[in-house]
Amino acid sequence: MSYAIVYDSSTGNTQRLACAVKEALPAEEVVAFGRVGDVDPAALVAADRVYAGFWTNRGDCTDQMAEVLSQLEGKEVFLFGTAGFGADQTYFAGVMARVARHVPESAQLVGSFMCQGQMPESVRTRYERTAQAQPAQAARMQQLIENFDAAVGHPDDVDVAHLQAAVKKA
Repeated sequence: MSYAIVYDSSTGNTQRLACAVKEALPAEEVVAFGRVGDVDPAALVAADRVYAGFWTNRGDCTDQMAEVLSQLEGKEVFLFGTAGFGADQTYFAGVMARVARHVPESAQLVGSFMCQGQMPESVRTRYERTAQAQPAQAARMQQLIENFDAAVGHPDDVDVAHLQAAVKKA
């Protein structure tokens, strides 16, 4: 079965997952691998299955990835993504449901995977500054800082192993 891997990565987290997907699949069956905007749309049409990776942008994928997903008529689709917030399966399920809405009804969703992704240090700095400047927000900012700290190093080797197991299962 031929496949394409297309991903959207802002900080490298989703790119790491895309490489892990590629490692888990037969090399001779890949018709395309690359970032959104770099993958030839004809390659996506030629593939039997499309593995689409995204970073979470306001609880959804980016508009560019949504456009790619909307063009996967009749394809088998496996979605994978990262989110800076989370480590919570309920949150991840909500993100995945929003992203899946971009996939045409004629496509078949054959699997999905999400994990937490590390955020840039500037995010933590912004939380710290907000906590200092707005004392009423300090408790909320502390929660966000704790989430930030928990995300450091993700996706990690365990995340990658879980993704590869989900890919092989699909």
